[in-house]
Amino acid sequence: MLKNYSTYFENAKAASGKIIAPTIVNQVLTDLAGAAIAKTEYLLKENQKDLDRMDRKDPKYDRLTLTADRITDIAKEIKNVASLETPLGDVFSEKTMPNGLHITKVRVPLGVVGVIYEARPNVTFDVFSLCFKTGNVCILKGGSDAHYSNKAIISIINDVLLSHDIEVNMATLLPAEREASDALLNATGYVDVLIPRGSQQLIDHVRNNSKVPVIETGAGIVHTYFDEFGDLEKGANIICNAKIRRVSVCNALDCLIVHYTRLRDLPQLVKQLGEKKVSIYADKTAFTILKGHYPDSFLNHAKQEHFGTEFLAMRMSLKVVESFEDALEHIKEYSSKHSEAIISEDTGRVEQFLNEVDAAAVYVNASTAFTDGAQFGLGAEIGISTQKLHARGPMGLEELTSYKWVVRGNGQVRP
Repeated sequence: MLKNYSTYFENAKAASGKIIAPTIVNQVLTDLAGAAIAKTEYLLKENQKDLDRMDRKDPKYDRLTLTADRITDIAKEIKNVASLETPLGDVFSEKTMPNGLHITKVRVPLGVVGVIYEARPNVTFDVFSLCFKTGNVCILKGGSDAHYSNKAIISIINDVLLSHDIEVNMATLLPAEREASDALLNATGYVDVLIPRGSQQLIDHVRNNSKVPVIETGAGIVHTYFDEFGDLEKGANIICNAKIRRVSVCNALDCLIVHYTRLRDLPQLVKQLGEKKVSIYADKTAFTILKGHYPDSFLNHAKQEHFGTEFLAMRMSLKVVESFEDALEHIKEYSSKHSEAIISEDTGRVEQFLNEVDAAAVYVNASTAFTDGAQFGLGAEIGISTQKLHARGPMGLEELTSYKWVVRGNGQVRP
């Protein structure tokens, strides 16, 4: 199967390792941002072809959707990447050994970066921008749901590269069929690292079947714990923002945990969610308190499967706990180690939460909606890693690099 796609991989490999001056890199990205805005009508037209093939009730529909405002935001992120300092050439450490060898540890590109992703056309722009800035070649395998959108985006990228006499194989979009994904998983010798972005099913498939090294970007099963010392006004606003700002993204709130001493405040805590028509799957205690204080059509009894679920929709679960320790245990059991938050004014509780909760991003009195490369000052992100090797959390420029040892001598030989 690999031979059917070998030309894509060979061309990408041949394009890697080329040195492009930082000023040219930044100009390409700036021009790409301008081209995205200029081609808004074209992008929306092609995106609509994809949208017409998808059920509006599908949780991926929002992720797939491009709008003029979203394209403007994408362009801003591309410009942000252009404005950042390149990490390439950074020296981690430097020393001279007793024998006179001068040794430095220097940041370098990963090489050829493969990315498999689902119905999120903005990822095509993000991946190219970050990879190009860090001297990497990218091979993109988008989902068939975004076929027309991704083809349109890659055509714009290619046009900008050609306008600067740069090899278009710096960015390769593989065909939409599943066979191309399988070929990418087996592209050893061509692809240096593979990054999946999407559902847990996609991530598991890539991890279990790839012969290429994988950096996992995990699904987001996100909790917010409202402590007995939590501020009600802060809590209500944070919880609403974390849930409804954009429900289809991985940093959206999935489970609210509330300390039992704050049950009297529970109706007020979730009032905004009711106004926004969020369906709550409440445990027995929470259901009893909310009955008559939350819209009946959006209040449901929680089942076991509602905990540990990434909803990606206007739905969430609600758990009441007897103690702070019970909240920690609930998070430990169901967390995907993506983003977790505590709302509390108690310093001791806060510090214990930060120290004991194992997640890529841990929040105090703030919305988990901030788990995003641009919000973390990274310009954009290639994904949010929930593993612990190489990268964790939003992956920006530095996470798309490795390092090598540079050893300078003057005739030294080892005895």
